[in-house]
Amino acid sequence: MYQIDPPLSPKETLPTMYDLPSEDPEEKGLPDQFHLLQPQLLSETFAPANYQSEEIFTGSDMNLYYDSRHPLWYKRPDWFAVLGVPYLYGDHQDLRLSYVVWQEAVNPYIIVELLSPGTEKEDLGQTLRDVEKPPVKWEIYEQILRVPYYAIFDRYQSKFRMFQLNGDRYTEANLTNSRFWIPSIELGLGVWEGSYKNVNMPWLRWYDKNGNWVLTPAEREKQRANQEKQRANQEKQRADQEKQRADQEKQRADQERQKTEKLIAQLRALGVEPEID
Repeated sequence: MYQIDPPLSPKETLPTMYDLPSEDPEEKGLPDQFHLLQPQLLSETFAPANYQSEEIFTGSDMNLYYDSRHPLWYKRPDWFAVLGVPYLYGDHQDLRLSYVVWQEAVNPYIIVELLSPGTEKEDLGQTLRDVEKPPVKWEIYEQILRVPYYAIFDRYQSKFRMFQLNGDRYTEANLTNSRFWIPSIELGLGVWEGSYKNVNMPWLRWYDKNGNWVLTPAEREKQRANQEKQRANQEKQRADQEKQRADQEKQRADQERQKTEKLIAQLRALGVEPEID
């Protein structure tokens, strides 16, 4: 007798997310989940020692307009930071819709690109410019905006590369343990293996002059809660110790009283009335 196997479900027969394209062929590099979370971590840990938070702007997947002669030309860096500009835009203190270099008058200080299959060659400066199209991002960052630092992170290989502007060209920096220190802002950028937003994997994040990873707001809150809990435990321990000492003192006092009463009773039994203060 033949056995008929149950039909396969669509989950087993249709393409998975690994089989389907995640990028629009007309606009490559559109965000996936990693492209949303990684920039958040960079922004949350970017805290230059010599700048106040209101003097720092960070953007991700935002139009960066860079050429006043061609005002419609733009790039969309995965993440970038600008120093010495207001956190909010203009007199109205508005949230930015984009970053317009000729209005802000300050170029980005660092740009980070997260490698995608469709943008890898352009991110690494391996594509030639079509003269009928705007410049490629490497040319924009290096030649037009002259961004001092350009970082590239490949999450698939956990590979971090840093390019530093020397003269009019980017040169790749030598990293130590996948870390790069920037003295002018007293911050370093490196690869951290840990859990962010409940996702455990290699992430790019900032570290301080002591080599410690800069904490996110959630991590700082957790740290404060742990410190408060530790202080409460210490206070309870001190209170318990004080109570123990008080109990021991009371016990000693009771023992001394009992000895005294016993001695008085013995003296009276001998017909001697003790003098009691």
